[in-house]
This record gives sequence, C-alpha cells and structure tokens, in this order.
Amino acid sequence: MQDTPKTRLHVDSPLAEGQAVGLDHERAHYLRHVLRLDRGDPVAVFNGTDGEWLAVIDGFGKGWCSLTVQEQRRAQQEGPDLWLLFAPIKRGRIDTVAEKASELGASRIWPVFTRHTDPHRVNMDRLRANAVEAAEQCERLSVPDMPEPVQLHKALADWPAERVLFLCAESGSARPIAEAVRAFAGRPAAFLVGPEGGFAKSELDDLSKLPFVVPVGLGPRVLRADTAVFAALACWQALVGDWTAAGGDARPPFRAADEAPRPPS
Repeated sequence: MQDTPKTRLHVDSPLAEGQAVGLDHERAHYLRHVLRLDRGDPVAVFNGTDGEWLAVIDGFGKGWCSLTVQEQRRAQQEGPDLWLLFAPIKRGRIDTVAEKASELGASRIWPVFTRHTDPHRVNMDRLRANAVEAAEQCERLSVPDMPEPVQLHKALADWPAERVLFLCAESGSARPIAEAVRAFAGRPAAFLVGPEGGFAKSELDDLSKLPFVVPVGLGPRVLRADTAVFAALACWQALVGDWTAAGGDARPPFRAADEAPRPPS
C-alpha cells in the first residue's frame, strides 16, 4: 500500500478508526478513472470537525466507492475567524473568488446584493463545489460556511457587535488597510467588497454610520472586484492571520520545515 495518499476528499461522514465511508458516483469515478486508484490504495479524508484521517479503498461498485478509515493524520485545528462578504460578479470570476477565498482561509464566504450588483442570481451549488475543491487541494481542515445570498442590509441587520467589518471603500475617507488591520488585531474580522460598479453613495453613507464598520483603502490603483477580495484577505493573513504563526505552523502540513535551502543559481 502506498504511504502517501494521492488525494484528499471532504466527506460528510463522521471520522474515526474503523469507520466506513461511502462515496457518490462523481467521487467514485474520480478515484477510479481519473486517478486510477484501486482497492487498498490510500486516500486522505476530512470533514471539518474530526481532523484529517487516512482511509483505504475497500472497493468500487456501479456508481459508488467505499472507504475504511484507519488512522488520524492531523487533529482538528481552529482556523482563522475571517469572513468575506462580497457582491456577486460574473460567472467565471465568481468561481475564482470562492476558490481563492477558500485557499486564503476565509471561514465564511457570503454573497450579498448591493444596489449596483450584477448579476442578481448566484449558483450556490457551483460556488460551494469550488470552495470545497479548493479546501481539499490546499490542505485546510475545514470548508468555508457559505450562507445563501441576501441583500446587504439584511446581512448587517443582526451583525455581531464584536466583529469588525473592514469596508473596502473605493472613495471617501478610509484608513490604509495595513494600519486598520493591525489596529483591530485579535478581534473577529470580516471584509466587505462591493460590485464592479462600486457602492452607491447612499450605501457608503449608511455603512459609515455603523459602529462596527471600518473603511479601508487598498492603495492608489483601481482594483477589479475579485482582485480586491484577494488583496484584502492576503493583507489580513500576512499581518495578523495564520501566515504569521511561529514554530513551523506557517508552512503547509507535511512539508519539511528543516529542508536545506537550495544554493543560489
């Protein structure tokens, strides 16, 4: 049997030694016909609560695959408490937002409709699938929570007072993002990124009156909406998030922290 799994899968089943896990047709097809795995081959599995486990393939059937969980590879760890609220953008780039926000550690990815939002519908099954696939590939132990899209004012109606909301504001008074993020280090955080047409002035005026909202600027250039998402999340992670972890935890798991550096070419 191979020691290193060729893939990681997010599953909904409880995970413990000896637990059986059934996979649907799509994942069975992926393991058998794409990766060409067979009975006895290892697969890493995680469910967001029980850590990551090594499982082996028991067998394949018509439209199914069964696994048996063997041993835990990593205990469950709490990830960053970082939310992303964003105005939906056109298909293709909205998929990339879900994928990259998942890779960047967002714990919640929430589409919200603003006055200038276009489009007005979101395929949440597709969006969630992109976030899950990214979580599998980047070796995080959870997948982001993804609530159904709502109007922005509804998302803010019951906002937890302790969670600071960094408003990525393209106009008006705003603090540099690095300064603002450091000032609120240690508090639960969220970013709000508007649509490609920008926020309406009335929306910016209303947001500025909320005590938990902190407008931030993302530099002297006009960024596309998806670029603003990636820039904001990366800034937070680099300054106060889990990119700053000490003791080797700021490296992906199963990477040799003591690997000798390569000499310059």
